[in-house]
Amino acid sequence: MDFNKRKRVLFSREEINTRVKALGDELSNHYKDKNLLVVSLLRGSFIFAADLIREISVPLEIDFITTASYGNDEISSGTVDIVHDLRSNVEGKDVLIVDDIIDSGYTLERVIEHIKEKNPKSIKVCVMLDKPSRRRVELTPDFNGFIIPDLFIVGYGLNYGEHYRNTPYIFTFD
Repeated sequence: MDFNKRKRVLFSREEINTRVKALGDELSNHYKDKNLLVVSLLRGSFIFAADLIREISVPLEIDFITTASYGNDEISSGTVDIVHDLRSNVEGKDVLIVDDIIDSGYTLERVIEHIKEKNPKSIKVCVMLDKPSRRRVELTPDFNGFIIPDLFIVGYGLNYGEHYRNTPYIFTFD
């Protein structure tokens, strides 16, 4: 892996913080008086999910699902495995699935179907980044941070070969 490639910042730490706060307000209004269970898809969304739930002002429960579809590749294999399942009881809860990015949609489609089997009251999706030009399934997130073009991006939880997740901004390589 070439760590010396030139980086181009797409979203600064400040832009991300501002957008996450706005999403938190929107979600707080939407989930007022509901039984909210936030489901973070590991590993990519853990930073976004942690920042987001701190901005949601209504009571919530959080749980995690680990999926695998990329490996160290830049594109999804199309096959999505659930590596670690939820511990929480989902039945009757309003589930908000939080992910770092939606591009093909395969992962979120698989997770939604998996959670539907557990009889939630509702399921909605919130992503930090939406890349609609890469969509391969009919799926649009209910809430999103930013819509982006077809670029390979890293930082703020998104990795490249398991590196850069801890970068506090989102960038691409030139």
